[in-house]
Amino acid sequence: MNTPFPHFRYHPNPLSTGSIKVADDVCPCCNQARGYVYTASCYTAHDLPEETFCPWCIADGSAAVRYDMHFADSHPLLCAGVAREIVDEVCERTPGYVSWQQEHWLSCCDDACAFAGDASHEELIALGAGALSAQFTDFSWPLEAWENLVEFYQPGGETALYRFECLHCQKVHYGIDFA
Repeated sequence: MNTPFPHFRYHPNPLSTGSIKVADDVCPCCNQARGYVYTASCYTAHDLPEETFCPWCIADGSAAVRYDMHFADSHPLLCAGVAREIVDEVCERTPGYVSWQQEHWLSCCDDACAFAGDASHEELIALGAGALSAQFTDFSWPLEAWENLVEFYQPGGETALYRFECLHCQKVHYGIDFA
């Protein structure tokens, strides 16, 4: 009997975001080939091969416990005042995501947001440069720079815009990263 694919509250579609892929590798935690492996970052002192953990060992926390590992940086969520139990769920029992630098998990309504992958070019055009720039008040870019970003943006490109969705108010937030 096949075990249902785990549900991740804060990363509901890890197959579509590329954080988990179909593969026949054996998970070093449960010693099973479950048909899927994790592809994004993990932070541990252990020397582990890439793309090896199965989603079930991430979901139940056994990979994090066994290898003293995190799948995301807790600092942004802790600084935002998100409850420790939620931070632990995101960092120890949720697949992270691939980013150029250190990922930055966003929050809203006193909770972590759900990661939804790269923003699409079409959604950024619909949003507009002004609305996008308003989400990055710590950037001092002129509006022209935001207009260029929107015009030439490509998912998976050297400028990455990550889409996060609030689980409570449904507001869309964007994270940004550069190669």
